[in-house]
Parts: sequence; C-alpha cells; structure tokens
Amino acid sequence: MTGLMPPEWAPQDWLWIGFPHLAEEWPGWLEPAQEQMAAFANAVAESGQEVRLLVRDAANEARAASLVSGKVTLERRTYGDIWLRDTGPLIVADGAGRSARRFGFNGWGGKYLMPGDQEIGAELACHAGLAIEASPMILEGGAVDGDGTGLVATTEQCLLNPNRNPDMDRGGIEAELHRMLGFDRVLWLGDGLINDHTDGHVDNLARFVAPNRLVVPEATGADDPNAAIYEDAKRRAEAFGVDIATIPSPGLIVRDGTFEPASYVNFAITTNLVVVPTFGSPHDEAGVAAIAELFPDRATIGLPGDAVLAGGGGFHCASQQMPSA
Repeated sequence: MTGLMPPEWAPQDWLWIGFPHLAEEWPGWLEPAQEQMAAFANAVAESGQEVRLLVRDAANEARAASLVSGKVTLERRTYGDIWLRDTGPLIVADGAGRSARRFGFNGWGGKYLMPGDQEIGAELACHAGLAIEASPMILEGGAVDGDGTGLVATTEQCLLNPNRNPDMDRGGIEAELHRMLGFDRVLWLGDGLINDHTDGHVDNLARFVAPNRLVVPEATGADDPNAAIYEDAKRRAEAFGVDIATIPSPGLIVRDGTFEPASYVNFAITTNLVVVPTFGSPHDEAGVAAIAELFPDRATIGLPGDAVLAGGGGFHCASQQMPSA
C-alpha cells in the first residue's frame, strides 16, 4: 500500500515545537517570542498531548525551562530556524505503519539557511525510530496541506518558484508529491500572503479542516492588503470542486511600516486542541470563534502570536506532529 500523509486532525502521539534562540532573528522581540512559544507548548501539553520542545543550547534550555510546565519535554538539538513545519520530517502512514519523508531544503529559496536546518528532519525521524525515504525535490512542509483523501493544496508562487526546483515543471512536481506523500490530486492556488518570506506557503493562506473542505480568510476592510489574494484562492478552490469555509482576516497589520503576513489560518491542530495565533487585531475574537466552529470535536483557543510573527512565522510553522500509528 502506498503511504499517505495523514491530515493534521488525525490523532497524534506528540508535537515537536521549536523554541526561539536567535536574537538576530527576533531583533527586539526574542524574549516575548519565547514567552509566546512557551505558552503554545504549555497549552498543548495541558490538553493531554505530549509536547517535545526543541532547545538549542544550555542557556536556551534554561530559558525554556523557566517558562514551560513540567508536562513539556525539552530536547537539546542543533537547529537554526525554529520552523519545524518546514525542516522537520513529514510522516506518512500505510498498512504497515509509519515512515518519514525528507525533501531537499535550501533555506526557503536561498534566503535563510542556518546550521542544522538541513539535518534536523532526519535527526528527529531517526530518534523516533522511523525509516526515512529522501527526495531531491526542494519542499517545505508548510507549502502543502492535505485532507487525508489524497487531495493536497499548495500555491504556484511557492512550488513553481524558480528558486526551488527550476528543472521541474508542474507535472513533475505533482508526480513527486504522489510518489513521496501519496497525494494524487493537487489544488493549485495562486499567490500567498504579501510579504510572506516563504514565497507564499499555503499554511498561511488556506487549510483543510475536513475532507474536501478548505478554510480561506475573507478581507475585513477596504485596506486589507490580501483581499484579492483571498478571493483568487476561493475562486480556484470552488472551481476545483472543494467546499469552502470562510473566516475573518486579521486585516491590516503593520510593523515598522511594513505589511505583516498575519493569518489566523496559521493555526495548529493537535489531538485535543486547536491553537490560533492572535495579533492584537479587532478581529481576533471573531477569527478564533470562526475557527472553533470548524472543530466541534476539540477545544479551540487564541494565543498571542505577534512576537512569533516578528521572526517570520506562526504556531503552525514552528510545530510538526507525529501522527499516531
């Protein structure tokens, strides 16, 4: 049986989370980013799921230990960026069990490549006792989102970007997604959010919340910088035959004069809990409530994620789940 990457809402054995450690990645924001990531780890652990929080060195471990509860396990690892959704292992399951898939990683198109980022995925998979199959194709986990039936959503801006796989066309990429992750249908969305340094990862734009059901934000004001992007994603998904659920956008979020790629869609789905990043937007409460309606089988909470976003990502970006066998 061909392996298939389970949907994120499937039962999980644990959640890996990266803990911020680089002051230059969060200039002026490192300590609050650490506090927000610790709050995320604590919430998942308190919900009854195992959390493995990666820490970089002794000082980083001491800082994490001062912020998390005893229910969170700390693991000393060598990693650069904390975005384990992209650098961690992607897990597939078949009738015989689980195995890991590792794709090439080039620092999001050559932008950011730090020691450990190309090795951490295999290291975590080996520590978990998983066999690993590797692919030369450049792919980050946040660039794909599957619904558990073989359908996957992605963006043209990212997967067709010449800074990833210039020698592969759309058909070749689809074939490799099928061979490695079991996806046999690809929903190609267009661009991701403005100023998303990942070149438009789909996990900041649109996510599956059930088989063939995709959540897409709606603009919340005339000044929403991503209004046209949301509408384009919705049109493409509807034309593909996908059921659409909509949630409010955070609206215009600006830091140091620049539009921030803030998104409630960067929520993390865990076995008992959905964690939604909030940004101090007047739409935070409505955004969290709309996502809660999509997951009636588990609790949903909003946690501040503005400091985490200052480093370039969110709770979903910083985590990677181990699906239950």
